[in-house]
Amino acid sequence: MKKSIKAPRETSFVIFCRRFKKEKAAVACLIIIVLMALACYLAPLIAPYAYDEINSKALHQLPSWQHIFGTDDMGRDIFSRILYGGRYSLAIGVLATGLGVLVGAIFGAIAGFFGGKVDMIIMRIFDVFQALPSILLSILISSVLGAGFTNMIIALSVGSMVGYARLLRASILSVRKIDYVEAATAIGCSSARIIVRHVIPNAMTPMIVQATMGVAQQILGAATLAYIGLGIPAPSPEWGAMLSAAKDYIRTYPHMLVFPGVMIAITVLCFNMIGDGVRDALDPKLKD
Repeated sequence: MKKSIKAPRETSFVIFCRRFKKEKAAVACLIIIVLMALACYLAPLIAPYAYDEINSKALHQLPSWQHIFGTDDMGRDIFSRILYGGRYSLAIGVLATGLGVLVGAIFGAIAGFFGGKVDMIIMRIFDVFQALPSILLSILISSVLGAGFTNMIIALSVGSMVGYARLLRASILSVRKIDYVEAATAIGCSSARIIVRHVIPNAMTPMIVQATMGVAQQILGAATLAYIGLGIPAPSPEWGAMLSAAKDYIRTYPHMLVFPGVMIAITVLCFNMIGDGVRDALDPKLKD
């Protein structure tokens, strides 16, 4: 009698990839982001000019074959500056989101798992942070720390960590009493091991979705800080700083404002669409 051969069981990652591929708009946006990041990474090879190359004979030139996005008020090539500026904007969005998720996950996991007084103390402290809108909190922190790449990441991450902490805490409250957590407690696993190995992995789905969309919010936040002069110091071409420098020429030379603004809009839209696709792919109610 022949034994039936069972097909290998698919991992959660394989299931997620299969579901995500069905989200055509999200896949297209992911391809755009990957190509954009690759182009920014290869900026020294792609950019026709250096981002800080000043040409006094080419001030405020409109888009042409020589300068496809035109030039700014100092004769610098806008296309080259956008390529180099994407390095800062994308890196700030990803790193600020990652740091906010990390810090928020630590405090959210502790508050949700232990509960009681620990939960109350952490949540009351976060209530103080939430008394201000996240962007105002980021502006306040950035004003204290000063302008700069690292300071901007810290300011943006602090403004977002409260939301991630509350989200993970809510997820953990719903899973901490499930059988596998109680079984791990019964066999003597430490609280840290239970949180890291059992609780957080099973409560991270909402965090993953929120973090994907959070990259877009952080890019907008970075552009906001740069626009009011709290971003990366010149001549570094961050997209928000380019908008700030071009605001005085919006009527006479609108191309200086349009191209960095369009890049920010496309990037934010793509990350939001990717977030929607990730949410649908991770939805346990979704049928294959």
